Amino acid sequence: MYYIKETDKPSKIAEWLNIVKLDNDMIILPITETSLDEKTAYKLAIKTKTILDKTNSKKLVLSKKVKQQEAYMNYLYSYNYEIVDGRWLFQMLLFDVLEYIIKKLKIKEEEIKIGILVNDISDLAIYAIEKLVTKYKYVKIVTNHIDCFKNIEEKISEEQGIFINVGNNKRKILSKTNIILNLDFPTELINRYTIYNTAVIINFKGNVKITNKRFNGININDYEVNWKNNPHLEKFAAKDIYEATQYKNKPLEETFKQVKRDIVTIQCLKGMKTII
Repeated sequence: MYYIKETDKPSKIAEWLNIVKLDNDMIILPITETSLDEKTAYKLAIKTKTILDKTNSKKLVLSKKVKQQEAYMNYLYSYNYEIVDGRWLFQMLLFDVLEYIIKKLKIKEEEIKIGILVNDISDLAIYAIEKLVTKYKYVKIVTNHIDCFKNIEEKISEEQGIFINVGNNKRKILSKTNIILNLDFPTELINRYTIYNTAVIINFKGNVKITNKRFNGININDYEVNWKNNPHLEKFAAKDIYEATQYKNKPLEETFKQVKRDIVTIQCLKGMKTII
């Protein structure tokens, strides 16, 4: 695994010659505040690849500023490098995120109305649904694959005696839910639904933009964490550093326990217009 960051004080020569330096596991780019043009991004990406080709590592952690260099990142993706983005950890913190929102916004228990947006029947989706429907009274599953969720619906009904509301009525199903856990709906799909005007939407898989001008809620696309033994590497997001250290193929239960043992806590949730 390698870290990539910008230099503190790039010299003019380093910028002109696109000199990329290696310091142990840190790759240092000669970039400033401005965005890289396509030509420079390509040169830096090629030189980065040359360094990495000498190793067996395909996992990269980018500094906050380097992550803003879209052209450079696209070249790295094209070389099939795994760029840590914190999205996996965000999903592993789903229950913590929900509790954080309820506490921070002081939502009363009887007022909690949850909508889960999901099309991919993943282990995480099934696990989350089973946990949430046993804890909260008002939970609705929104999906384009209603038939695929029938088995889950029947299993929970038989084992726990709980009826799950699974549907896809675009006009009604999200019109009253004040917390929306978006597991995998992209922007185009979520904007087909009528959303409660002051809902809190948490997008776990990728950035989503709500286009409805009447929406006045909080649309969360990003977050930050604190965690035990955080090395506090300057310029890097703590969420990325932690995720990069984790083995992602463990059973879900063990992963959740590991996150708890490491005392990973939500520092903040970042909406389009606000931070909570």
